[in-house]
Formats: sequence, C-alpha cells, structure tokens
Amino acid sequence: MATRVLLLTQWFDPEPTFKGMVFARELVRQGFEVDVLTGFPNYPGGRLYPGYRMRWRQRETIDGVRVTRVPLYPSHDQSAIQRVLNYVSFAAAALSHGVFARRCDVVYAYHPPLTVGIAASLLRLIRRMPVVYDIQDMWPDTLRATGMIGNPRALGIVGAVCAWVYKRVDQIVVLSPGFKRLLLDRGVPDDKINVICNWADEAALAAPSGTLPASFPGPERFRVVYAGNMGRAQALDVVLDAAALLKAQGSAVSFVLVGGGIEVERLSRRATEQGLDNVVFLPPVPMSEVGTLLNAADALLVHLRRDPLFQITIPSKTQAYMTVGKPLLMAVDGDAADLVRESGGGVVAESENARSLAEAAQALAGLSPEERETMGARAQAYYREHLSLEVGVSRFGAIFRKMVRGRSA
Repeated sequence: MATRVLLLTQWFDPEPTFKGMVFARELVRQGFEVDVLTGFPNYPGGRLYPGYRMRWRQRETIDGVRVTRVPLYPSHDQSAIQRVLNYVSFAAAALSHGVFARRCDVVYAYHPPLTVGIAASLLRLIRRMPVVYDIQDMWPDTLRATGMIGNPRALGIVGAVCAWVYKRVDQIVVLSPGFKRLLLDRGVPDDKINVICNWADEAALAAPSGTLPASFPGPERFRVVYAGNMGRAQALDVVLDAAALLKAQGSAVSFVLVGGGIEVERLSRRATEQGLDNVVFLPPVPMSEVGTLLNAADALLVHLRRDPLFQITIPSKTQAYMTVGKPLLMAVDGDAADLVRESGGGVVAESENARSLAEAAQALAGLSPEERETMGARAQAYYREHLSLEVGVSRFGAIFRKMVRGRSA
C-alpha cells in the first residue's frame, strides 16, 4: 500500500512556490499518494487569482494529486497587521479542516510562515500523524535580516515559538549545511535534521520560450545576467559600483538585471545619472521566458548583502542557474560560495565588494569560450547528480518511508 503524504502549505500552484505541484507530481511518480491542504491562491498580489472565489472549502484533483483549498484573509502588502491576519487565518482554517481530513501516514509542512508549523504541530498532537518540517527561511533571523521585524522583543517571541515547533515535529529538513549548524547551536538534535537543497523548475528552464528584448546586449559584450528580486537584501548597488569600475577600464562586461522589487526604480535612476550604459534593466518575465534570458547570458550572477544569515543560505536562483549550464558568478559568502567551488561551475567574489565583483566578472570574460562552456557543463552535471528534482524528492521519500516504518515497528 502506498504511503500517503499530506502536504500542508499556505502557498501552492498557481502561486509561485518552491514545493508546489512539481513536488507533488514527483512524489506521485515515485509511488506516494499525495493530498494537499492549502489556501486560495492570492500570493504575491494579495488578490484572489481569476477563476477562484473564497468559500469554506474547494476540492480538486490535479494529475492524481488531491488538493483541498481553505479560506484565508488574502493580503501581501507592507502592513504587518494584515500580513499576520493572512498567516493566522490560513493556519486556523487548515487546522480546522485537517482535524477531519482523511488520515495520512505523514504530514509534510512547509515553512514559512511559522504559523504553518504551529498548525502542523497541533495536528500531530490531535491526529497522531508524524510531521516533517521543511524550513526554507530561518526565523527569526530572516525577519531581522530583511527588516520585516526589528523589535527585539517581537523577534524573541518568534524565536521562542520556533523552538516550540522544533521540539514537536518529528523531522526537520533544511536547505543548507549552515541552517543545520544554526539549529544544532539552538539545541535541535542532530538526528532530527536533514539537509536537502532546493531544486529548480527544470521543465520551464529546459524549454525556454520567448525572444530577447531589443535592449539585451549583443554578442560583442560579455553579458552577466542577474534574474530575481531587487530588494534591500540583494544589495545591488555593488553591481553599479562594479559596472563603474569596469567601464573606466574599457571592459566589455555588461550587467543585465532582470526582475522587480522595491529597489528597481532607485537603482535604474542611479545608473542613468552615472551614465552606466553597461547596465541594463529588464522587467520581470514569466518563468517560461526566464530561460531565454539565462541561456543568452555568458555568466549568471548571484548576490546578497553581507549578513550572517546569508552566509548559511543557498539562494534558489543558484540551482536555476546551474540547470541551464552557464558559469556562475557567486557573490554570496559562505555555503553558496562553497557549493560553487565544489562544483567547479563558476567563480566566487566577495559579497558587497565592488572591486572583487568587477575582477571576477573580468576573469570570466577573459576565459575562452571553451573554458566557459566546460565550467557551465560542470555546474549542470553537479546539479543533476546532487540537486535535481528527482534526487531531492527521493531524499524526502526516504524520510517519509522511514517515519512510517518506525511507527509500525
């Protein structure tokens, strides 16, 4: 009889999420029965997606996956109160539905937000179902690092609730060795923590669609592409500083920054004021079109500001970049840099160091096309062997089956 898994997650397709339908489908392919308990789609805009209306419950079956949607307060703006209402309303609805849902062998709970972990812990207590807790953001550290919460007392409360959840779940999955070290420092037992790195949206990146925009630099330039959010955590002023250094040297390197975020307008204005014609800004594009831009790049940039949290983080764009087989320019200190060094799939620069970034970009530009192709192939091969969807889901599956065997022993 197949192991039945309940995916408890506030965000699920058609919303953008790391562990959505792609994860569920692969679990089904690997022999699991999968139920999903999630909210009505409203992220990231805070408005219900077309074709949905709020109701007490909606059930649908997609590719063999049973999806149950429960009501929540839709919001994703800057208001802390509304954000809390969004999180708490889903947790309450998920708990009330989960108590009466068909029994599963194991619950997989996706964090953030922390309220999902609270609901999963209470479900474990009431229904006696073991819980695997997947931590994608290390709270309260992420809240502090991103500026979402700055009050020390509030951060302390969040930390205490996290510790409560960690004690009550059966297994914890984290996305980097650094996350595991942090949990060990906070008293979580070693045998309770598993490291499973994220995978990429392989299907979308393998079959890119769309054409290059007219403003995309031509092949006479060395195109370093950054794709993703442009917020304070990304600290992309350093890219403009590096671009200024490279322009003064007469370098052929151009930076292409693709995406949205609260810093885009200011960064674009600054680039214009400084006459940085070697920096191009492009608006966000659907995942189905991101592959076109990544495949047209000569190198792919990852950057986060220098912070203890980010030293133990592997940004998800790392895996997406490795999938397309292009050299990485990794400007994140710590675990992410170690990953690139181990793979041999790129070069490393210091975070928030414009000169280091400029030198690394120029070093890549100075390689022969064959050397860069070999570097990209190493990145792609490392991804397939260690980080792919099939590999990652197999590791989750092993944890699920082990927990079921342990309960029946």
